[in-house]
Amino acid sequence: MKKVFVASHPTEAHLVKGLLDSREIPAIVRGESLFGVRGEAPVTPDTLPSVWVNNDDQAEEAVALIRSHGVGVTDANTPGEPWSCSGCGEVVEAQFGECWKCGAAK
Repeated sequence: MKKVFVASHPTEAHLVKGLLDSREIPAIVRGESLFGVRGEAPVTPDTLPSVWVNNDDQAEEAVALIRSHGVGVTDANTPGEPWSCSGCGEVVEAQFGECWKCGAAK
């Protein structure tokens, strides 16, 4: 088994698992039970829900498929690049999907 994705939420992990299953890449979700102890346990890639493929030989194909769907494009440890709002030009941190100043979507 090989880890191919670290999710920010169990729902995201199951969506990725479903994507892989639809392409006949068997996968499982691990660590979703730890999601309920956020705040008591540190939030790290080791404690977040993750998706694992059963066959190590399919790991590269799985990662490519996940990225082709725009999921997990940035590493779980890096926030990504800031973006400029098309509505007002404000520079917004990567983790936000809306501009804090005018509310425009990314």
